[in-house]
Amino acid sequence: MQKIKVDKILGSRRFSNYWWATIILLGSMSFFLIGICSYLHIAINSLNISENFLFIPQGAVMTFYGMTGILISLFIWYTILLDVGSGYNEFNNDTGMVTIFRLGFPGKNRVLKLQYKIKQISSIKISIQEGVSPKREIYLRTKDNREIPLTKIGSPINLVDIEKQAREISSFLDVNLEGLN
Repeated sequence: MQKIKVDKILGSRRFSNYWWATIILLGSMSFFLIGICSYLHIAINSLNISENFLFIPQGAVMTFYGMTGILISLFIWYTILLDVGSGYNEFNNDTGMVTIFRLGFPGKNRVLKLQYKIKQISSIKISIQEGVSPKREIYLRTKDNREIPLTKIGSPINLVDIEKQAREISSFLDVNLEGLN
């Protein structure tokens, strides 16, 4: 019988973050370049920018939006570099402990490590909310009614996979499974 189960959690190093960080950076650099060229009175013929493109108000607004977009993109790249949100869930029947480990932003709370005894766990709970922004999450429910999320943040997991994952965890820990009809 397997004594240790480890589930890896994907953090901010997802394809969607790489995609949006790149698209925002390219678009905002274009805005910034056009704003600066309007300030310096440089015509950009390849982009069909007229010589009558004034710095005040169009160029100033484009420079502002360009700088804002560059900062947002740099923030997303920073979270990718640090891999914020990544970690693992370890269920260890040998030691009787459950460890939830996540990485955050630098500082005194960079590492989040929660440990619970398996005896403190009352159940595994599935929470499903459909709608415009659907949520499908698995929670570790303790006997003092705390609910600790075990699933990654991002696109919702399909129903079959989330049910299978929750059943595996509950049977491994030998606790009840809540939330299935």
